[in-house]
Amino acid sequence: MDTISIIQIIISVVLIALILLQERSSGLGGLFGGGGGGGYYQTRRGLEKIVFGATVFFAVAFAAIALVHLVL
Repeated sequence: MDTISIIQIIISVVLIALILLQERSSGLGGLFGGGGGGGYYQTRRGLEKIVFGATVFFAVAFAAIALVHLVL
């Protein structure tokens, strides 16, 4: 394996973990798209905001590395 593939695997595992950490609605139904949240909007604060920002960062990094891997 080359270095780009290893970096891409590490970023993908971190990205999966960050996505699973995000809590959109309460209960088990939230994992499958349902949930009893009532559809209200809530501002992200504290750790939730950091996790969201890190998820966006790692998603962009994953896409950029995938494009680099495609070109090389």
